[in-house]
Amino acid sequence: MGTPGLSSPADVGEMGGPPDRDVTRLRDLSSQQWKSGAAAWLGWLFDGLDMHLYVLVAAPFVAELLGVGQTDPNVSYYSSWIQAAFLFGWALGGGFFGRIADRLGRSRSLMLTILTYATFTGLSYFAQTWWQLLIFRFLAALGIGGEWAVGASLLSETWPRRWRPWMAAVLQTGVNLGVMLASLANFLLADYPKRTVFLVGVLPAFLVLWIRRAVPEPEEWHEAKRLSADTQPRFLELFHGSVRRITVLTTLVCALALTAHWAFLFWYLQQLRNLPELADWTGTEKTRLVSKVMTAVMLSSIAGNFLAAWIARWLGYRRAIAWLCLAYLAALVATYGRPLELNNLWYGWAAIGLCQGVFALFTMYLPPLFPTLLRTTGAGFCFNIGRIAAGVGTVVFGLFSRVGDYRLAILYSGFLFLPAAGIAWLLPDLPDERRKCPPDLGEDLT
Repeated sequence: MGTPGLSSPADVGEMGGPPDRDVTRLRDLSSQQWKSGAAAWLGWLFDGLDMHLYVLVAAPFVAELLGVGQTDPNVSYYSSWIQAAFLFGWALGGGFFGRIADRLGRSRSLMLTILTYATFTGLSYFAQTWWQLLIFRFLAALGIGGEWAVGASLLSETWPRRWRPWMAAVLQTGVNLGVMLASLANFLLADYPKRTVFLVGVLPAFLVLWIRRAVPEPEEWHEAKRLSADTQPRFLELFHGSVRRITVLTTLVCALALTAHWAFLFWYLQQLRNLPELADWTGTEKTRLVSKVMTAVMLSSIAGNFLAAWIARWLGYRRAIAWLCLAYLAALVATYGRPLELNNLWYGWAAIGLCQGVFALFTMYLPPLFPTLLRTTGAGFCFNIGRIAAGVGTVVFGLFSRVGDYRLAILYSGFLFLPAAGIAWLLPDLPDERRKCPPDLGEDLT
């Protein structure tokens, strides 16, 4: 096996842990499991809040910083670069804090990630130039990217394995509700300067006080550290042996899917603000419509999380991911393949929201693919490195669009879901899924 704590992927999920990992009833969960679940869910809730505050006010706030109108080409250019910097920071944060979490522990790292994104989201309020906002968003994203990997590993190591699809749905729902909180804040603060919403992003910092006192490190992490005899696996272990194939395939799937997903998330609200039928609306009216639309998409996405969990229980993770990628592409083509009026766009947004449940599946699927002492590093790297591709895609696909009309940027980027679906089909099943699958569907992780 090599270094202790570096089991082969085929053994992942079978390692030791607390004996109550496989309980079947909620009332049988331990206090540690409840606290770990609450910490991860709240971390993701505030992730969703902080990461979408900028998306809601991007065009008007950047226009204010530049001293130009919202339809000025520079607004699109600089706002997309700010979003790209955010996604780059998210990617780097996933790898950086993932490494810290594998060395120092999940709970300690969770506190560091939350403090990071809360601090720099709040500081975004004080930005006076577009490049200052870019720096603050980049630094905030380091924490957000790290929190995804740490929270996912914390839950996968403390809650029952058989519940993984439903845990993924519930955890992703935290992000969706966080986005809805951001929409609510934007709605309530519509009459205030656009920068005001960033002050709401300071709230997660108070969560750290509770985590520090109440959330212990997972027993599985402690056991792996003990067995490793202080020999910490290197980052390059992700590219050696049987782990290498997992790293390459998951990175490709995440990069392709996230690029398409974030192109939609960033551009659809900018596209909405510039619909011809909204030309006579006031800025406040548009802001409130944006909040309503984002809330509707998130409600649909919450339903999509549980739909994805049901599909994963039925087909397994990799097949569910592949089919949902294809469904996402179909929904984007139906919605943005031709210009639609506002009343018709609502149906498309509902369908797109349902398909976004695919990203809930990565939460519980990726960490168990990697050995325990590389788990947060591997999941964080593979999922969040896709943010770099997504950041480039936000800028590149935006260049395909006429000023103020981002329909084609959304449409063209959506076709990345096609190769994502094909590569997802090559991914392995988890060991417990293989036992449930018929013999002809089982696949060796190596």
